[in-house]
Amino acid sequence: MKKTLASIIALSCITLSALAGDKEDAEKFFNHYVSAANNYSPEIAQMYSPSAKIIRQVVKPDGTTQDIETNTSTYITQMKLGQAGAKLRNYKNNYSNISVSEVGNGKYKISSLRQPTGETYKLKTYMIVQKQPNGKWQIVEEMMQTKVQTFLKYAKK
Repeated sequence: MKKTLASIIALSCITLSALAGDKEDAEKFFNHYVSAANNYSPEIAQMYSPSAKIIRQVVKPDGTTQDIETNTSTYITQMKLGQAGAKLRNYKNNYSNISVSEVGNGKYKISSLRQPTGETYKLKTYMIVQKQPNGKWQIVEEMMQTKVQTFLKYAKK
C-alpha cells in the first residue's frame, strides 16, 4: 500500500513538473514573440502554424465588435506589407496583464492587454500556442482586438 501511494505521488509530481515546465515555456515563447514583433524580425512568420486561426476583432466607434477571420498565409502577407510603415513610425506594442493557462491537448492560452505605441487605450488579445512534434512552439490561434476600421472590408457578408 505504501509503495503504491508513493508511486502515485511520484508520478503526480513528475506530471505537474512537466506541465509547469510547458507553461513556463509557453510564456517564454510569448515574450520572444513580443520582442521579435517589436523588432520586425522575419522570424515572426515561422512562429505561426500554417493552419492557425487568425481573428482580428474590430472595435467599432460605437463600442461594438466584429470578428474578421483570415488564414495564416493571408495574415503573414498583410503583416509584411504593413511592417515598412510601422518600422518608420517606430510602432510597437506593450503588453500587460499577461496570464497563461492550459486549455488541453498540450495547448496554452496566453491572454493579455495590448497597448499600441502612442495610444492610451488597451485592447484584448490572446494567442493559443502548442509545442510541435519538432519541439518548437507555434501559434495555433490568435485573437487581437484592433480599432483599425479598414479590416471591416475583409468581413464575410
